Amino acid sequence: QVQLVESGGGLVQAGGSLTVSCVASGLDFSSHLMSWHRQTPGKQREFVASIMGSRTIIYDDSVKGRFTISKDEAKATTFLRMENLTPMDTAVYYCNAKRLVSPPGDYWGQGVQVTVSS
Repeated sequence: QVQLVESGGGLVQAGGSLTVSCVASGLDFSSHLMSWHRQTPGKQREFVASIMGSRTIIYDDSVKGRFTISKDEAKATTFLRMENLTPMDTAVYYCNAKRLVSPPGDYWGQGVQVTVSS
């Protein structure tokens, strides 16, 4: 059974930093594209960042230069380091694992709340 468990969310002041983590189990971590997405009430879930291997990293323009995605293969853990946070970054952050080889798979964590106060 595949599980993605996020942690590390919380309340932070504008300009502060926070790191959220996602521990994966029940899957072949190295064959999955790992990504972070976020969602605010009434809006669609939006892409934040993704990582595949050690070199293929993509960021949404809204977080480029402020957020850093990374992963620890040995611990099957994906991190999202968020710096210079603004209230616009307030959202529930979700971890996603997408299997890139057959059979396909697409898995989500339960989400973790990040709140940035002004």
